Amino acid sequence: MTPAVYHERLNYFLSHRHKRQNDIAMFRTRVLATMNDASTGAMQNFQGNLASATSSPVAGLVLLYAEGYGALPSTFPLTRGPAVLGRDASAEICLPVSAVSRRHAEIEFKNSSWVVRDLGSTNGTLVDGRRIEGETVVEENAELRIGDAIFKLVGQGGPEYGNYCLTGASREGSTRLAQRGTTLVGGYQMDKIAATIEQIASSELSILILGESGTGKEVAARELHEKSGRKGRFSAVNCAALPDNLIESELFGYKKGAFSGADRDKIGHIQAADGGTLLLDEIGDMPASAQAKLLRVLQAREVLPLGATRPEPVDVRVVAATHRDLGKLQKEGVFRRDLFARLNEFPLHLPSLRDRKEDIFQLSRFFLAKHGSPQLALSFPFMAGLLHHDWPYNVRELESAMKRAATLCTHSLLEEAHLPEAVQQAIVDYAADARPSLASQPLPSAEELRQLLAEEEGNVARVGRRVGKARMQVHRWMKRYGIEVEDYR
Repeated sequence: MTPAVYHERLNYFLSHRHKRQNDIAMFRTRVLATMNDASTGAMQNFQGNLASATSSPVAGLVLLYAEGYGALPSTFPLTRGPAVLGRDASAEICLPVSAVSRRHAEIEFKNSSWVVRDLGSTNGTLVDGRRIEGETVVEENAELRIGDAIFKLVGQGGPEYGNYCLTGASREGSTRLAQRGTTLVGGYQMDKIAATIEQIASSELSILILGESGTGKEVAARELHEKSGRKGRFSAVNCAALPDNLIESELFGYKKGAFSGADRDKIGHIQAADGGTLLLDEIGDMPASAQAKLLRVLQAREVLPLGATRPEPVDVRVVAATHRDLGKLQKEGVFRRDLFARLNEFPLHLPSLRDRKEDIFQLSRFFLAKHGSPQLALSFPFMAGLLHHDWPYNVRELESAMKRAATLCTHSLLEEAHLPEAVQQAIVDYAADARPSLASQPLPSAEELRQLLAEEEGNVARVGRRVGKARMQVHRWMKRYGIEVEDYR
């Protein structure tokens, strides 16, 4: 940490009247110690190729947002012993943040789980929006609110998360995994993906990009193409948007006279991407007849247009993407196993936005700048609302929310009223009391959860209200059981 950066952070606390001098002195010591300790092991992982870029087994509390975030470490690595969180100088995790009590809460690893207990704080301790009483288990990615500081728990990679600021900048002394820049906006998780793309971009591997709708699959595919060195064009085709009777002619092209109305030759998307990269988005929706022809393209590197008698050579890098469970579609006989094997030479998983909420502040600033409102500031209630929402439509939904907020804002500060109704409802849900009727059932069976999702037509918020849990908890249950919410919508 340079003297300039240190003094900038220190001045923040000096400017706030509710901060005491012993808090400032202790915080100065703890910031330096925490950042040095957190970066030592993580720095080793940032060197060399992707194979060495593994996450450390150290758990951590990853900062999602707090006012004055620039003066806080991005992550507080956790040991398994009890650690007190609070403003007191003696607290293992010192948080000079408004609404934090001197000894606010305690967290430790106990009986194979992380548990947190409130220490009689003034404002309470919230886990996934519920004010806790006694001792509560904190699951992976659960949100922990201590006063006006919001964190999430990660079971591993704690020090690595700490190398990235909420703004997206790297902490001083750390090195990003992706060395050639990236269009993927985010911190540790997205940097790992960008580094993976750098390593595989110039290979001949077929890539299968997996992720929910709105997670940025096309952005990742474009980056693969840009870093591949291929001279041809990048072409994207949404298989779900093409009618079954047109998808073959659109992909493979056709010869004059191949069918009524074919009055000239037309090359398809595959040949148009010759020498370049073809993204087949929503590949899970491709009809069986087209799947067979696509398999031939991948195997023989040639394409047979409709009405042609001789195949034509083609040099194209195929990248497929889907939000659907291709394993399930194979079992149902809807998707070819041999095609899956060809497409899945390297799977690339993009996380949902609810699983990388540490990127929400950076993404929000990015979208404000993209849509011409970089001057707008984000209030704490506004940011808290963004963090409480589970973003079922991911980054695409967040971009729409920021465009809307910027349009509605008539001054310089974004407030809770500028949030979309769905996000404002999430705030209400977040702080709502659990329903006593089903609150005694913390973990429904897979069958019970599927039944609830069917009854509520895939509306996770309503399922959460019925079982007295936050939506994030319902999503974690679905992830545990391998349940896809899209199957119920």
